[in-house]
Amino acid sequence: MTTRRIIISIADEDKLWLEGYSKVQKISVAEAIRQGIDQLKKSKRQQTYQKLVENTQGIWKKGDGLAYQEKMRAEWE
Repeated sequence: MTTRRIIISIADEDKLWLEGYSKVQKISVAEAIRQGIDQLKKSKRQQTYQKLVENTQGIWKKGDGLAYQEKMRAEWE
């Protein structure tokens, strides 16, 4: 993994909270920020997936979708 240095500005109270959190978790502030970014990415992926499910729900109109899948897969064997 290639890493890059970045400078950010955050409120003093957020910086103090982040430093306290990092101390309790025994991780660096940078690691806490990396973990926060990872959680944000996972959350957005989940939201995107949920939106996709909602937008495609009910599209298949040709009967029982599971039965169709099983029939098609049986042909592969």
